[in-house]
Amino acid sequence: MRIRITYLATIIIAFLFLIIGSKIASIGMINFQNPSQEIVRAKVERIVDRIENNFDFLDDFDDDYNDIPLMMQGSKTIFEAKILNGRRKGEIVTASQRFINMLPSNDRDISRNASVLLTYSNNEWHFNGFYRINGLVWLGVLFVLCVLILGRRKGVNTILSLGLTCAAIFTVFIPAILSEKNIYLMAILVCVYTTVVTLLIVIGFNKKSLASVAGCVSGILVAGIIALVMDRVLNLSGIVDEHSRYLINMPGGIKLNLRALIFAGIIIGAMGAIMDVAISIASSLWEIKEKAGVIGFSSLFRSGLNIGRDIMGSMANTLILAYIGSSLSVVLLLSVFSGSTLNLFNSEMIAVEILQALAGSFGILAAMPLTALFCSILYLKDNKNENK
Repeated sequence: MRIRITYLATIIIAFLFLIIGSKIASIGMINFQNPSQEIVRAKVERIVDRIENNFDFLDDFDDDYNDIPLMMQGSKTIFEAKILNGRRKGEIVTASQRFINMLPSNDRDISRNASVLLTYSNNEWHFNGFYRINGLVWLGVLFVLCVLILGRRKGVNTILSLGLTCAAIFTVFIPAILSEKNIYLMAILVCVYTTVVTLLIVIGFNKKSLASVAGCVSGILVAGIIALVMDRVLNLSGIVDEHSRYLINMPGGIKLNLRALIFAGIIIGAMGAIMDVAISIASSLWEIKEKAGVIGFSSLFRSGLNIGRDIMGSMANTLILAYIGSSLSVVLLLSVFSGSTLNLFNSEMIAVEILQALAGSFGILAAMPLTALFCSILYLKDNKNENK
C-alpha cells in the first residue's frame, strides 16, 4: 500500500512540476502562428493537369523560355482535393504543386487519393507536403502495444516516463528557449527532472533509484562541464549548419544563444546513455547485494567497476554511432566539398559532432565509478542495519 501511495505521489508531483514549469517557461513567448495563413488536411480527388516548363513564378522573365537557364525551369501539377478538417471541411478545391529545378524538393509527384496538406495564401491553394502524421501515429501505437505486452506493468511505467520526458522537452524546454530564458539553466533542470522522474517511476522510490539518480546526474554534470570548457577551447560560434543560420534571424527579434544550444544538445543527447549505465550498474549491484547477503564496501565497489567496464564499450559505441548516423548526409557532403581531411575535421559542424560524442562518453565514464560509489554507500547501510 505504501509503495502505491509513493508511486501515485511521484506521478502527481511530476505532472504538477510539468504544468508549473510550462506556465513559467511560456511567459514572454511570442505566438509564431500566422492567423492569415490557413493550413488544412485534404485528400486528392483527381489530377487536372501537369504542366512542364512552368514559369508563372518567374514574372521578371520574357516570354521566350529558351533564354531561361535549365536549372531555373520547373513544372506544375494542378489537382482537385477534398478538405478533411476545419471550417471548410467537405469542400472541393483546386490546388497546385510546383517544382523548380534549381530547388531540390523532398516531395514526390502528387497522385490520386494521396493525403496532403494544403496552404491557402494569395487567394490560392498550394501543396504544402504529404500528410505523414497518421503513419507516425500508427507506428507509435504499435510501439506502445509492444511495450505493454512485453513489459506489462514495467511497460506502463516506461510509456508514462517516456511521455513525461517528451512533455518536458516540448512544453517546458522549447517554450523556455523561445521566451529567451537561460538555456544553460533550463537544460540542466530538464535533465534533472527527466532523470529523477524516469528512474522513480520505472524503479520506484528506493535506494536503487536514489543511487541511479545520483550517478546519472553526476555523469550529466561531467558532460556539461566538458562541453563548457571545450566551448572556449574550440572557439565555437554555434553556427554549425544552415539551421543555425536561420536561428540567428528569428522572428519577433528573439536572440538565441547558439553556443548554449550546443551545450543543451550535448547533455540532453547524452542523458539517455548515461541513464542506461547508471541504472544497469545500480540494478546489478542490488542483485549482488541481495544474493550475497553481507558484502563489504570494497567488494561491492569493485563489482560495480567490473560491470561498468562491460557496459562501457557498447554504450560509448551507441552514443558515437547515434551522432554519426544523425548527421551522415552532411558528413558525406562535407567530405566531398571540404577539399582536404584537415579542413573536414576542422569544420565547426564536425568539431561539434565529435565534441557531443566525446563529452557524452566522458559522462558515461564518470557515471560508472560514481554510481558504483553511491550504490556501495547506500547498500552498505542496509547491511549494517541487518547486522544489528
